[in-house]
Amino acid sequence: MTVRADSFHRRVQRYGWDRAVEDYARYWEPVLLHCSERAVAAVAPRPGERALDVACGDGAATFMLAEAIGPSGSVTGVDISERMVQAGRERAAAAGLRNVTFARMDAEQLDLPSGSKDLATCVLGLMFPANPGAAISELLRVLRPGGRCAAVVWGRRSACGWRELFPIIDARVQSQVCPMFFSLGGPGVLADAFRRAGFEDVHDERWQEALRFDSAEAACAAALAGGAAALAYSRFDEHTRQEVEAEYLASIESYRRGARYEVPGEFVLAFGRKGMNP
Repeated sequence: MTVRADSFHRRVQRYGWDRAVEDYARYWEPVLLHCSERAVAAVAPRPGERALDVACGDGAATFMLAEAIGPSGSVTGVDISERMVQAGRERAAAAGLRNVTFARMDAEQLDLPSGSKDLATCVLGLMFPANPGAAISELLRVLRPGGRCAAVVWGRRSACGWRELFPIIDARVQSQVCPMFFSLGGPGVLADAFRRAGFEDVHDERWQEALRFDSAEAACAAALAGGAAALAYSRFDEHTRQEVEAEYLASIESYRRGARYEVPGEFVLAFGRKGMNP
């Protein structure tokens, strides 16, 4: 991408996720908690450590890290969306957590000192930066020697039952919403990206898990208002929204079980460690 295209991409992501906050928390977060659980387990946080959660959203993995690290440690959650960051701050304040801070940052340019963190997670966030490789390099940079990192991305396009969402949206907007969304989900791709960035002891795992929504309304709200398509969807008129919803529901009809939907999803987790002599 050119610099101008990168800037446009970041603005779309920032303002799109600003619009998605409430619907993401209500419809996506409950069905994706397993991704945060796996990432946190992979980095094995210990009491007193300093952790970073990139593309934190409203803090699902951030708060898991905070619980494991305890009051003697610290967790920083960062996200490109100011409204996601604010939602995380409000959750932390309501829970009385003092070892958690949130800040708006671009994953490709983290405003954090090199070597300042013991571990880092990025759960379903690396699909969105204009340059995912730069974001992975930043994860490495902020880790101390020996620091651990785990990232989760969506898997292969063919294994994700909601994949028709993007062409349905893209047919009605001037630019593609997430043209490279599934690019890290192929066999070995995320692990290779970790190795290219300089991580050591890299390994990955892949799994399938159904995304369960209680109704057609919930399935549409998650896909259209609570995720990457939120900005485009918010600008559609009512007639276009109804068309998009109908097309999307038709694309997942085979996964309907009565009023409920069980939509296939595939995920990939990669783990890496920063070398002792980077």
